[in-house]
Amino acid sequence: MAILLTGDFHGNALGELQIITQDSLFHKYGQDLYGSINYHIILGDGGFFWPNNIEDDKYNFQILSKRNFPILCVLGNHEPIYGKKRKKEVDIGIGEKVYKINDNPFIAYLKRGKVYTIDGIKFLVLGGALSIDKYRRIPDVTWWKNEYWSEQEKNDLFKLLETDNSFDCVISHTGPRSINKELFKYHDTYYDKSFDEVPILNEEILNRIHFQQWWCGHWHEDEYLIDLDKKRKFQYLYRTTKILEKKNNKLIVHNEHGLKSPII
Repeated sequence: MAILLTGDFHGNALGELQIITQDSLFHKYGQDLYGSINYHIILGDGGFFWPNNIEDDKYNFQILSKRNFPILCVLGNHEPIYGKKRKKEVDIGIGEKVYKINDNPFIAYLKRGKVYTIDGIKFLVLGGALSIDKYRRIPDVTWWKNEYWSEQEKNDLFKLLETDNSFDCVISHTGPRSINKELFKYHDTYYDKSFDEVPILNEEILNRIHFQQWWCGHWHEDEYLIDLDKKRKFQYLYRTTKILEKKNNKLIVHNEHGLKSPII
């Protein structure tokens, strides 16, 4: 039992589909490890049902349906699901309900501020990031108002953390502010994103919880940072994939082509 983790998908707007096809994953991980995948988690910006993207969605679903595991998405920015007034909630046995958007392949969004247990791994799910869609000429962009957390969402999460603050992993779209700055301060877009409210919220959450690994996307880079003092790891994904599993109460990360992950 294992979980595939990948970065932003954007509805394949930038060719991300080729990274996660059945053939690509089989080549990267081999038959046994590929066969162990039970879930695929996209770390935000799934981008499904983008306006005027119906034919592209059909093609993406056709390719992704060749794989036999469901897709669970973290809420990022660029998410048309934010604009849906009625979201179909279903219980798939991982704790909280999810927002289902497609049957074949099964695709759903995880709720932010909630706790899920997936393949024996306890996840705190966050989400959201700096909105830029409100400045773009896209028809019917009504979702950008919901890309930031509401006060109710924040209050509910902090109340939850008063009694439950220990997790195996955190999954979000962008990372905590201090980690973003450490990894991307020389990145061309860092200062454009430095006034994002969500990393500030993530930083506050970071200081209230215990965890082993924090996974996110958003930055379109593959980077990691290891906090040796607190024995925790921050992993940002985009063009690289990872497979995560829990054995004997230990988290194991499998890299592409059998490469080893840094040990903490």
